[in-house]
Amino acid sequence: MFVRDPCGIVCIIVTYIAIFYADYVVIRWIILHTMQDSLWGPFHVVSFNTVVLFLMMAHMKAICSDPGVVPLPQTRMDFSDIHTGGSGASDDCEERDDWSVCTRCETYRPPRAHHCRICERCIRRMDHHCPWINNCVGERNQKYFIQFLVYVGVLAIYAISLVIVSWVGDCPQCSTDVAIKQNRILHCVILVLESALFGMFVVAILIDQFQAILGDETPIDRLQGAHHHYQQKSRRAITLLAQVCGKSHPVFWLLPCHNPPRYSFRRDERLIDHDV
Repeated sequence: MFVRDPCGIVCIIVTYIAIFYADYVVIRWIILHTMQDSLWGPFHVVSFNTVVLFLMMAHMKAICSDPGVVPLPQTRMDFSDIHTGGSGASDDCEERDDWSVCTRCETYRPPRAHHCRICERCIRRMDHHCPWINNCVGERNQKYFIQFLVYVGVLAIYAISLVIVSWVGDCPQCSTDVAIKQNRILHCVILVLESALFGMFVVAILIDQFQAILGDETPIDRLQGAHHHYQQKSRRAITLLAQVCGKSHPVFWLLPCHNPPRYSFRRDERLIDHDV
């Protein structure tokens, strides 16, 4: 699923520019300058780029995965009474036994599904539309979005740590050329600022994501005051996390490879299977 949103496309480009720039600085200006005669050099090249690979895999999964789009009906439904206000419904939906009618998609949608004006579709358990993945964060791709945030945070900490280590202690193999040293300082300062900015940003979003998961409510549910309909206090945190990350062992939750479960929509005794 790819949304033709200019803001989202720009954010994706900025994301990859930042990732590749961080990789360039770490390898060209840190590892090759301060660890060229040490086994730590190859180790950090491999480990840093492994995190970059996982980050990119999670990001592409979050971009391309179906976030949980509610399928449109095969035949057009008549909601003329809703459009004319005859049912007393709101502009967007009419509640019917936990299901609602989306007047934009002109279809029924299951509980906790919401309409995204950018994607122009209803999304199951929609959390928000994120320009950094140019996609909605919903039932089927929230795991990848969280993985992306975690790997960005890990990469930011890793990059800052390498900068600190490279400037602490003696470095007999470092070039004494003034121009090279100035370039290295400039790139390291930019990398630290970039890492700190993105690191704080993703930590804030991660906290919000985990609060929503453990509270069993999305930000949209919170805004609409629907918290009391869905939250179940007796449910364990591990169960709530497994709903997002899958039924595999928690050790594998950060691996960006997962086959989304098959889910169904039931309305008026009709069953529609949807498998991506």
